[in-house]
Amino acid sequence: MSKKDNISPEQPPAEHIRSDWKALVDKVSYKGIVNNIPFLAFLALICVLYINNSQRAVSLQRDLNAQNKTLKELRWKYMDIKSQLMNAGMESEMIRSAAGLGLKPLMLPPYTIIVDSDRHSN
Repeated sequence: MSKKDNISPEQPPAEHIRSDWKALVDKVSYKGIVNNIPFLAFLALICVLYINNSQRAVSLQRDLNAQNKTLKELRWKYMDIKSQLMNAGMESEMIRSAAGLGLKPLMLPPYTIIVDSDRHSN
């Protein structure tokens, strides 16, 4: 029988509080702690797992932010190079770059060479 079973309903409220206090002290005492070691070990394990998980989440978030920043930089570089390539392919840009080599654009249409196949077959 526990101590609560010994409490009679005729006891004054102060006695009720004292007996509840004694029960609480018994639970928290050395004997109570020794009896609850598996539960306390489980709580400690849960705390360690929680801390580890939150640290991993923070680390993962930092890595994601760094990779997003790198992705943005690469996307801007891609767009810049793509626009430069489009501009370099324009006729006016080709003329400007060829002028440095001493080349000039044709003013007349190109000549066409027609080969008579009858003369070559002989």
